[in-house]
Amino acid sequence: MMEESKIRINILLIVIAVCVFAIILWIFIGSPFSKEQELPENRGFSEAKGIKGKWVRQDGGYVILIEDIEPEGSLKAFYFNPRKINVSRANWKYENNRIHIFIELRDVNYPGSTYKLLYAPEQNVLIGTYFQAVHKQTFNVSFKRMTDQ
Repeated sequence: MMEESKIRINILLIVIAVCVFAIILWIFIGSPFSKEQELPENRGFSEAKGIKGKWVRQDGGYVILIEDIEPEGSLKAFYFNPRKINVSRANWKYENNRIHIFIELRDVNYPGSTYKLLYAPEQNVLIGTYFQAVHKQTFNVSFKRMTDQ
């Protein structure tokens, strides 16, 4: 009987030690289910901050204003041609070591027109395509960062 009690005590001590070790890991390393580890976009968040600002399309006076870039991939975008056009959706993602930007327009004469752009920090430009929904045509476009004078 004494031997059986010693075995139970040893098992109890092992269980307590494992629990204490798990709690210490949780405190110092964090949850293995934390949001930061789940979102691959966070890898490019510092680079994504570079897209903040005012951008003008090279073939006309179309302007995109990008603000409020968030780690999970959301951003706030405004579009002007020259008047303000409603932006229904805008986001970014980090893929293949590049920042990809998606902007969807929903307004009069803009029934789902979209921009799909890549940020090229070396040239300080946004390059990609514009899908003009009314005529169902896609155009290659580029935007240059506007500087305040």
